[in-house]
Amino acid sequence: MQRIKFMIKLFLNEPLWFKILILTSMFISILFSSSSFTDNVLLQSLSKVAAAVFFGAYGFKMKRNLKVSIMFFILTGVCIYLSILEIQ
Repeated sequence: MQRIKFMIKLFLNEPLWFKILILTSMFISILFSSSSFTDNVLLQSLSKVAAAVFFGAYGFKMKRNLKVSIMFFILTGVCIYLSILEIQ
């Protein structure tokens, strides 16, 4: 519970452009990964790219904590890899 409170506090202290980037990428990722868009491969791939942007932004923001930052960057790489596989 403490980590969730920390993440919420961290998010509320961020600049407006970062909040917009995070919320938009999270919304796109959730929307296009839904079952309504399973027929369109490009939208499924876009969903994974949006998730990669989300994880990459937080990986860059958490660069002071090396372990957490590396975890977010690994998740970014996995999302990009899955996006490329989705297109092929």
